[in-house]
Amino acid sequence: MPDATIAALYRYPVKGLSAEPLDTVTLSPGAPLPFDRAWAIENGPSGFDPNAPAKMPKIKFLMLMKNERLAALETRFDEETGELTILRHGKRVAGGKLDEPLGRQLIEQFFSAYMADDLRGPPRILSQPGHTFSDVGKPVVSIMNLASVRDLERIAGRSVHPLRFRANVYCEGWPAWTEFDKVGAELRIGDDVVVKVVQRIVRCAATNVDPETAARDMQIPRLLDRNFGHSDLGIYAEIIRGGTIRSGDTLA
Repeated sequence: MPDATIAALYRYPVKGLSAEPLDTVTLSPGAPLPFDRAWAIENGPSGFDPNAPAKMPKIKFLMLMKNERLAALETRFDEETGELTILRHGKRVAGGKLDEPLGRQLIEQFFSAYMADDLRGPPRILSQPGHTFSDVGKPVVSIMNLASVRDLERIAGRSVHPLRFRANVYCEGWPAWTEFDKVGAELRIGDDVVVKVVQRIVRCAATNVDPETAARDMQIPRLLDRNFGHSDLGIYAEIIRGGTIRSGDTLA
C-alpha cells in the first residue's frame, strides 16, 4: 500500500462554522486537534453539563445538517486572543472573545438575529476545557482521502468540494476507498506522530450543503449508499504519540 501525503490541514473552532486552514499543528496523545470543535452554539436548552461534559446529539446545536445558512458565514479565530471574527460577503458582521462573557454575548446576539427562524431558544456558546463537540464524543482527528472524493465526483457527475466533509487532514496518494482498510491500524504522520485509526466516518445531511454557496444542492449520503452500499467517507483516528505535523508530511 503506497504512503499518502498531507495536502491540507484544517480545524473548526466552533462546531458548524467555517474551516480554518493550518500550515502546521502540534498534536498531543489522547487529545483532540487543538481548538477543534472546542465551542458549540446551543440551539435552545440542551442539558449540557460543563462539570460532566459528554457527547450530545448534534441537533442540540446550530449545525449544517439543519442550518445551512451557517455556511454563508466566514469565521476567523485568533488563538492568541481567543477572538472569533464573523464575516459575511467579506465584511465583518460580529465578533468577540470566546473566553469572555461580553465577547460570547456579542456573538450570541448576532446569532439570535441571523438564525432567528431556526432557533428553539436563545443561542448560547458552550465550552469546557478539554472537551470536544465532535460527533463521536471523544478526541479524534478526521482524515479524508482525496482520491475517494474524486471517485464520488465520478459517480455524481459533478465537482464535490472537499470541505463538505469538514476533515482535519486531507491526504493524497492512497487509492480511492483504501483508507477503510486501515481501521485498527496505526499510522505514522511525519517523523513523530502516531495515530490509531478507530472507525469509518458515517456521513450525514450536513455534507449536502455546499461550503461556498450555502446551497443544499446534493444528496451525498444517499448517493454513497446507492452506489457503494454504505454512507461512509473518511476515517477517525486517535492520537497515540504526539508531535507536530504539517502539509507535505507523509502518512505511512
